[in-house]
Amino acid sequence: MSVIDSIRSMLVPIRREGFPFIATLAFITLFFGWFWSPIFWVGLILTAWCTYFFRDPPRVTPVAPEIVVSPADGRVVAVAVGMAPRELGLGEQTRHRVSIFMSVFDCHVNRSPMAGDVRKIVYTPGKFINADLDKASEDNERNGLVIAGQHGEIGVIQIAGLVARRIVCLVKEGDALATGERIGLIRFGSRLDVYLPLGVNILVSEGQVAIAGETVLARFGEEPAERPVRID
Repeated sequence: MSVIDSIRSMLVPIRREGFPFIATLAFITLFFGWFWSPIFWVGLILTAWCTYFFRDPPRVTPVAPEIVVSPADGRVVAVAVGMAPRELGLGEQTRHRVSIFMSVFDCHVNRSPMAGDVRKIVYTPGKFINADLDKASEDNERNGLVIAGQHGEIGVIQIAGLVARRIVCLVKEGDALATGERIGLIRFGSRLDVYLPLGVNILVSEGQVAIAGETVLARFGEEPAERPVRID
């Protein structure tokens, strides 16, 4: 292996969606930093952070048809029971909802929680309140996906946050997804909600840190564990 190949293997890939932001910050840093050095150092830090924000590290996804993995990096802020948003068309029955909040320091590449076909994608305009709050699930701008797999349909909601202003969806209706496959990203702080049937065994708790494509959120085919349930 050459030196260049060794360096490339150590670098984390950057999403191309971030290139315009990184290039803009780098230009501003060099241009204004030429006239006033403090701007250069501040701009250099912001450019480095922006590059870090759009990182897309490889993940080792467990492969089993009965598991549901986390679609996002971040903190589990809610494990509750409630109805999925009506626009998804998942019916009136209640479901488990697992919500994961992504801070501006988390990786924002979203991944499919399970293998299946994308049955539906629905974009809903809305507000930009703090994605850490429960009401963000109903009030904020969001993009919903219905994924149909071996164990039925689940809902995955990309929710914009206080700073986020752009939801990017990388898949389309009819696509066949593998567990952990990239499905989108949200720019600058946001949240992911996953709606699962009540018969699934939830394996995470509020406050836990999840890793997209790796942390197992739930498992089908197991007797649900007894735990306190919050009703939305």
